[in-house]
Amino acid sequence: MPTTKGKPQGSESPSIKDPGLYEKLLEDGASKQKAARISNAAAKRGRSSVGRKGGKAGDYEDWTVPQLKARAKEIGLKGYSAKKKIELISALRNS
Repeated sequence: MPTTKGKPQGSESPSIKDPGLYEKLLEDGASKQKAARISNAAAKRGRSSVGRKGGKAGDYEDWTVPQLKARAKEIGLKGYSAKKKIELISALRNS
């Protein structure tokens, strides 16, 4: 199957459960990983449920560098060990 920008091997890919939302998130500037995570959660639990989620962890600015690195490791970011705090925060927000 031909690959188009932003689409993983066609919209019927089993890894993307809500292709319409996935494409919209990519157009809005989300990374492929983030768009897939949000669109799959929305398909599983409903868009309104996913929209209400969040706001429980506090600001990344209040976290220590070791906490930020642990979170980066937890979500599978690469190259986080050499980053400064502001770079870690940016990478976490844009993943």
